[in-house]
This record gives sequence, C-alpha cells and structure tokens, in this order.
Amino acid sequence: MKKIFLAVLLLATFLIGGCGGQSKEEPQAEVKEETQAEAAPAQDVKGNLKISMLNVGQGDAILIQTGKQTILIDTSDTDERDLLVKELEKLSVTKIDKLILTHPHADHIGSAKALINPSKKELGANPYLEKISVAEVYDNGIASNSPLYKSYLKAIDAKKITHQSLKAGDTLDFGGGVKFNVLYPTTELVEAVNNGGWKSDPNNESVVGKLTYKKFSMMFTGDAEKDVEASLLTNNKTKALKCDVLKSGHHGSYTASTKDFIAAVNPSVVLISAGPVEERRNTYGHPHLEPLENYLAAGIDKKNIYCTRWNGTITIISDGKDFSVQPEQKEDWLDKWITKKHKDKKK
Repeated sequence: MKKIFLAVLLLATFLIGGCGGQSKEEPQAEVKEETQAEAAPAQDVKGNLKISMLNVGQGDAILIQTGKQTILIDTSDTDERDLLVKELEKLSVTKIDKLILTHPHADHIGSAKALINPSKKELGANPYLEKISVAEVYDNGIASNSPLYKSYLKAIDAKKITHQSLKAGDTLDFGGGVKFNVLYPTTELVEAVNNGGWKSDPNNESVVGKLTYKKFSMMFTGDAEKDVEASLLTNNKTKALKCDVLKSGHHGSYTASTKDFIAAVNPSVVLISAGPVEERRNTYGHPHLEPLENYLAAGIDKKNIYCTRWNGTITIISDGKDFSVQPEQKEDWLDKWITKKHKDKKK
C-alpha cells in the first residue's frame, strides 16, 4: 500500500511540475537559466538554436547558430575588432553564411570589411581572420557616404559575394526551421531616402526583424528608436511583435524601448549590448534609466535583464520549446546601476 501511495505521489509531482507555463496569450518558450559550464559546446549546436550576444564593448555583434547556418548580425566597431575576432575564435566560427548589417554606423559595421576581405595589416593584427569566410551580406539597402560603408561594399565586390537589401515583408531562412521575418525598414522609406525625398537617419533605418524557431522568438532591433517602434505598432498586429526575448533598442538608450512597444513585444528576457565606461567603450553611458524602469514596470524580472557590460557574452539556447539564458558572468548589477543613474540625474 505504501508503494502505491508513493507512486501516485511521484506521478502527481511530475504532472504538476510539467504543467507550468507563462501567462501570455500565445504559448511561448519556457526560460531556464543555466551556468556557463552547462552550455552546449560552441562547435556543436546539435540542431538547436544558439544565439550569442557577443561581448564587444559599445557596439553590436550577435551570432546565431542553427546547426545548418551561422549568421552574424552586425560586427562591432573598428576599435573593438580584437574583441570580435576573439569571440568568433572562441566559438570556432570559420564560415558566416549570412552577415546582416542593420545600419551603417561604425559601432555596427566597423569590422565588416575585415571579416569580408581583410588586408595584410588586419590579418597581422588578427590572424584568425584568414580562417573566416562570408557567403552572403545583407543590409537595409540605403546608400551611405560613410567610409566604412564604402569599404565593405568594395570588399564585397572584390570577393564577389552575394549582396542583398532587406525590407519589411522579407523572410530569410536561417536553416533548421529558423526564420527571420523582416519588419523594418519599409520599401517606401528606403525609396524616399535614396531618392533624396527624406533626410537619412541611420538609427531609424535599422533592419528590425523577428526570429522564430517553433515556439521560441526573439526581436532584433538594431538601433531603432521610438519613431520606429511607433511605426511597428501601427503597421503590425500584436501577434507579429510578441517575442520571448527582446534585443534592447539602441544599446538600452532612452531613445528606444517605449512602454507601448515593450507591452506589445511582451518579452520575458531582455538583452542589452553596452561596454564599460572605464575603457571608453561606452561614451553614452548605456544603458539609460528610462528603458530599465520601463522593463521593470512591464513586469520583467530584473534577473532576466542582461547586459554585456556586466554579464559578458550572453548565450541563449533553445530547442524551439524551452530556452535557457547563459550569461558568461552572473552579476546582480541592475539595482546598483539604477541607483547610480538616479544619483547622476539629481546632480
């Protein structure tokens, strides 16, 4: 009799533990935090989705590995190239199937040319660059006078690499069932800027897209600011914006992450890319106070708000049903940073 009671008790415990979920309108992946030691080996994704927000200082560089393809979104700044190459080498990256450049600011495209067609000087500084090849390059299709922009276009031509632009409505196949649905910029905006009918504003021309893998989803925002968020809210149904993870717009700047946009995306996890001030890799003091308070007001657990400045490279692994967040360093930084920002505000 005792054995029967114990079996029933164990079965009940299993059923209760397996029925937990998030109270969202749609089923979303369950988040689990793991230690770095529990992470899957970088070179063996085993068919699962792996997203790494790389620790590259002030700029952006996000690596996506699907088991079928390796995708890099942005390449950090020129003075962060050593950090970028170090991260790619650490993750054993030798082929980038798709390089997506969200907009032509230096902290996003600064190392693009070196990845595509490195010079002898660049190879001398970072020999690992010789092992890296880039198959395809995507950007927002808006021309720029930036020397860095022109340099990576020349590199693409020199290597005869496929080069395409992205606009709202496009979908990229990342392999393994992973899709990237482009939400911005619109065709009308691209044409207006390229034809001189609209003054260029690179941040607000960023490629914005939603990555989906079965039940898991993540919003990629580049440096898109409040005007773009408003446009996304106007032109998309709430279902199209809802995601498990939000890449904080513009490095956690007050220029992005409005309450309405956060409510629509309704993430359980936020990732912020920002560098240490003491190394002059964070000249704008990111992340700012307003977005952080907006995230907390939206009910996002402070333990689920990560920043490369304190957490190092932040890795997400998903099987399409559940997902884990694996910060390189675990640090309880948010309360201290918010307190500091309030003090700075009073000065």
